Amino acid sequence: MARMTGTAARAEALIGHGVVATTPVAGGDICTTTRLRLSDGRVAVIKTRPQAPAGFFAREAAGLRWLAEVADGAKVPELLGADDDCVVLAWVEPGKPTVEAAERFGQALARTHAAGAPTFGADVDGYIGLAPLPNRPLGTWPEFYASRRVMPYVRAAVQRRALTAEQADTIERTMSRIHDVAGPAEPPARIHGDLWSGNVVWGTDGDAWLIDPAAHGGHRETDLAMLALFGLPHLQRVLESYDEAAPLADGWRARVPLHQLHPLLVHAVLFGGTYGARAAAAAKAALEPPTD
Repeated sequence: MARMTGTAARAEALIGHGVVATTPVAGGDICTTTRLRLSDGRVAVIKTRPQAPAGFFAREAAGLRWLAEVADGAKVPELLGADDDCVVLAWVEPGKPTVEAAERFGQALARTHAAGAPTFGADVDGYIGLAPLPNRPLGTWPEFYASRRVMPYVRAAVQRRALTAEQADTIERTMSRIHDVAGPAEPPARIHGDLWSGNVVWGTDGDAWLIDPAAHGGHRETDLAMLALFGLPHLQRVLESYDEAAPLADGWRARVPLHQLHPLLVHAVLFGGTYGARAAAAAKAALEPPTD
């Protein structure tokens, strides 16, 4: 109860509205999440983490604002406040995924991506989970992906013994041919950057909402590959409606393992287990895509 009282007081000080009730929200191993009923009738959610890494919540808040600039893009919760130790958002009441919502989501995500970005990367580094996310811009996506997304995590995974020397060599060989396997050049897209299924909330309003971004200028196929990595309800319809709104380049399905390589390496660094082997397998698949 004392923790909840402190959380309510923290939210009140940040957003300038009273909190009349708090409810813990299950799930998530990085932050403590609490549902708030405000004195003006709205419902909000506060995410807290004591001694969070520098800029952790500021990067999340900036990413939410950047994605929200696309008026007809994928929905993101309203940002109510943020500070060094927390972020407060409007609550999205979870519902059930539907085919209709999946269709709208695919189209809206295409519009978010099409809004673009100044460059591949971002002005400041960020986070993906608790892992640092290098964002220093580079001129092309293959250069950016190899230098900022893959190789830093290969080195970190080897240091943590989550990746063997042989597995690291496999990934490095793929990166040495990144220009051959990256597909046609595309302009920087405005991407979520950590778009696994857990960061898509299917709301009772009939729409899908994006949370917990690692937003930056990237390749649009990255978000789509991430949706497929851990499974998303009605994924096929999401992809079909996306492709109808913004046709994908030939061979995009064969490039899914390439785009999944980074999140698999992040998981190898953070959690170990079989993720190192899966990352090496993805790198091999990217280098030797199916011919059919």
